[in-house]
Amino acid sequence: MAPLIQMHDPNRIDYNIVNAMPSAQHILGGDSIGRDVWSRLVWGGQDAFLGALIVMVVGIGIGVPAGIFGGFFGGMRDLSFSWISDALMSVPGMIVLLIVAGGTNGNMMILMAVMGVFMAPGYYRLTRAATIAVRNEPYVDAAKVSGVSNGRIMMGHILRVVAAPIIIQTSLTAGVALGMQAGLQFLGIGDPLAPSWGAMMSDAMNSILTNQWLMVPPAVVLGVLIASFAIMGSTLGQITGTRSEKTRRVTRADRKRLTALTRAHATDAAPASDIAVRVSGLKVTYAMSKREIEVLHGVDFEVRTGEVLGIVGESGSGKSQSVFAILDLLPGNAISRADGIWINGTNVLTIDKSQRRALLGREIAYIPQEPISNLDPMFTIGHQLTEPMRAVLGMKRRAARDYAIQLLLRVGIADPERVMKLHPHEVSGGMAQRVLIAGALAGRPKVLIADEPTTALDVTVQAEVLELLRELQAEENMALILVTHNFGVVADICDRVTVMKDGRVVEAGEVRDIFRSPANPYTRELIDASLDDAESRTELDAREAQRLEGVSA
Repeated sequence: MAPLIQMHDPNRIDYNIVNAMPSAQHILGGDSIGRDVWSRLVWGGQDAFLGALIVMVVGIGIGVPAGIFGGFFGGMRDLSFSWISDALMSVPGMIVLLIVAGGTNGNMMILMAVMGVFMAPGYYRLTRAATIAVRNEPYVDAAKVSGVSNGRIMMGHILRVVAAPIIIQTSLTAGVALGMQAGLQFLGIGDPLAPSWGAMMSDAMNSILTNQWLMVPPAVVLGVLIASFAIMGSTLGQITGTRSEKTRRVTRADRKRLTALTRAHATDAAPASDIAVRVSGLKVTYAMSKREIEVLHGVDFEVRTGEVLGIVGESGSGKSQSVFAILDLLPGNAISRADGIWINGTNVLTIDKSQRRALLGREIAYIPQEPISNLDPMFTIGHQLTEPMRAVLGMKRRAARDYAIQLLLRVGIADPERVMKLHPHEVSGGMAQRVLIAGALAGRPKVLIADEPTTALDVTVQAEVLELLRELQAEENMALILVTHNFGVVADICDRVTVMKDGRVVEAGEVRDIFRSPANPYTRELIDASLDDAESRTELDAREAQRLEGVSA
């Protein structure tokens, strides 16, 4: 846009505006030899942006394919690329650029291409690390066994994952390229007649004692552009990393308004003293870019002290959403409302977040599903058990360690001192689940929520974990909420059951009554699916085909 927004010829010399301050005719004044500063500034932007573009294209063109290729295949190919990357990073880039400048008469475009080569190792390392992180993901393995070629996997699956960090890296690279190019021009490298920001800063430095203003325009432009590139890259990275239907950010003002609305509608009367948890009229809505999706539609349930409640339903029925709302663990774009959520006599909708957070670990505890993924691979089992004890319970290091050992013994781990020294990948799934149970019991909670605690375990270990939960619940007289999709688990240890489907409670009652005479057809389907003598899928399909034939006849 330089030809459109220039005010004068950038190389025209007018001795009347030597070191002139800004005016209506020359909005940024004149330089030390009488050239219009504004015109030279906008024309200098053309070469600056072109140089930055060359650096980005060369850096991406070399670093990204090498990073994906090396990270995906590994072995000698990865090692070779890493050696080349390390070698490039060990070379003093500025010295090489000065040598190239001497051999090319200061051709700035060639210099920017060389600089792009030196920026490629940054792209390579970033892309390689992101590729290694996802190359063994189940969806990549699924693509392989489906016959998808490696090239298609790298371009279709891997590249999508690394796109966001590449965009952020590119924005930072653009800023570095602008600064380096200006630095070379400041040293006198490049066409001395062409307008450039570095040359303008050099001219301003020579006139710094007589006209300090000349340094301001190019310095401000460079600073603003470098900061803008960083902000733009971060924003584009976030956009690239989201799905087609983006979530809408729920602002702090929205939260305050919703909190006030929730407290105003939290009219549910206090439950009886033996009710450990009561949820009344719970609704959860997710704010998307163009609409709001309600996933829970007025859910009600309660569990008494010393009782085991099973919340059962198929995947997507709203079981986990319900307990996440109780624990205040819903995502940032989720909006929850209820008539009341009572935990041991406290309506958590009427207290602030800090008071609600204080209940976690003491009044109510949580056992997540997939135990291995819920333990930090960077820390030992002992550290992860004792850290919350010290933070929440205020225990000293030694006391916390002794207490952790007692808890591990209590959940059936025979050699707790050895297990305390292990990392999560060194223990089995069943042992990891016992570790999480021990951690949940540390604060002696009155309510324990177990979300699919046996999902990732084999049948034998499932039975052991369920028996352990039942024993601990009976010993401590806790209220236990067990989230599951398996009616067999409900029949094994639960006293009462709440059946959910499509975000609603379809049936609730005593386990014995529900099994004897389920009122809802969906409950009957879940029970039949859990029985050993249930009809097979082939039998069900045959029966459905007969029904359809009868209808058509």
